[in-house]
Amino acid sequence: MVSDGIDRYYGTGDLQDPYLEAAIDEAAKAGIIVSAIYSPGAGHFGHSYWLNYWGQIYLSELADKTGGEAYYIGFTGAPVTFTPYLESLNRRLGNQYLLEFLAKPPKKAGWAPIRLRTEVQNVDLVSAGRVWVSP
Repeated sequence: MVSDGIDRYYGTGDLQDPYLEAAIDEAAKAGIIVSAIYSPGAGHFGHSYWLNYWGQIYLSELADKTGGEAYYIGFTGAPVTFTPYLESLNRRLGNQYLLEFLAKPPKKAGWAPIRLRTEVQNVDLVSAGRVWVSP
């Protein structure tokens, strides 16, 4: 996704944004990994430091909590090219693996935390930090 990350419905400056939480929950429940490239919006949304700051925070949280990656440029304006971000994303997609596991069935559906580990040194494992488990 390419976005400025700004929530035009709820606003900004809130780490408990219900729209962001809903997007994270729905993507995670569906098994969708979200990666995001930040690009500033137009008009006031494109030059407000406050809005751009929170937009990047929201995109980063969405990507992190779904197992994806967020790419951003800081506050210097739009990127000259998306090529480095797309190349990085292509490398990530080329090195992804499907991990299946059996979770202990709960009495009612809910989120369960997960933590990945490996015996291989110098490996960076990236995944969502929780999974939806149904009874």
